[in-house]
Amino acid sequence: MSILKIAIQKSGRLHEDSLKLLKDCGIKVENGKDQLKVSVPNFPMEVLYLRNSDIPQYLEDGVVDIAIVGENLLIEKQKKVAVVSKLGFSKCNVSLAVPKEVDDNSLSYFEGKKIATSYPNTLNTFLKANNISSEIHVISGSVEIAPNIGLADGICDIVSSGSTLFKNGLRETQVILQSQAVLAQSLLLSSEKQQILDKLVFRMEAVLRAKNTKYILMNVPNDKIAEVSAILPVLKSPTLLPLAQEGWSSLHSVIDDSTFWNVIDELKDAGAEGILIVPIDKMVL
Repeated sequence: MSILKIAIQKSGRLHEDSLKLLKDCGIKVENGKDQLKVSVPNFPMEVLYLRNSDIPQYLEDGVVDIAIVGENLLIEKQKKVAVVSKLGFSKCNVSLAVPKEVDDNSLSYFEGKKIATSYPNTLNTFLKANNISSEIHVISGSVEIAPNIGLADGICDIVSSGSTLFKNGLRETQVILQSQAVLAQSLLLSSEKQQILDKLVFRMEAVLRAKNTKYILMNVPNDKIAEVSAILPVLKSPTLLPLAQEGWSSLHSVIDDSTFWNVIDELKDAGAEGILIVPIDKMVL
């Protein structure tokens, strides 16, 4: 029987979120202390905990079949792999930053300047595309210290909240690319393993879809049902149940979390009452 090998970051910001996603997909990972490879008893899968920077190469070589990895790392490593889906967590920017006392937000500031980075390929591609000539200093580790010790005039690094930049007297000026965790696969995947991956992706999509939506219930006058239904971004059509009070119905639907408050205001204005919002655990289409 084929076993799908998935690589997960051994430690770092992706580690816990990756394990939680697998758990939400019903996959039980039996992780013993200091184990680098663990089996999964209820799904044909094996989990490998690897150093983050090694994962793209292992994917390209087919040592692992799939991986949960930062999109920014795949872009930087330039390996021949396929992105299956974006996962919506561990979002960040790869950005240029300068000392806070520099009063210049333009990209032209970096012309002829020294830039410290752990992402030389990403940075070089961006600079060339914008006809900027800079001197790139490749650093592994804490890039933020480079301007403070006179090594560089600015940096190119991952920015999430911006707190690390602030603590080191830097500020973000240019966003090179936006990144998030993705599910990536090797191009050498066999047909048997592809079938297992399809089942995993089906589960992941159900989990991720639920995280971005809410189940909504409300009481609506029957003569307002059409108006209220037009506001809701429903899957097919809302569910209607008659209430004991004549002339009223209970309307059930799904609402996008990102537009939640705006839609609620519209629903109230259209005559909806007793609006109840319920989280969704999984949503299978």
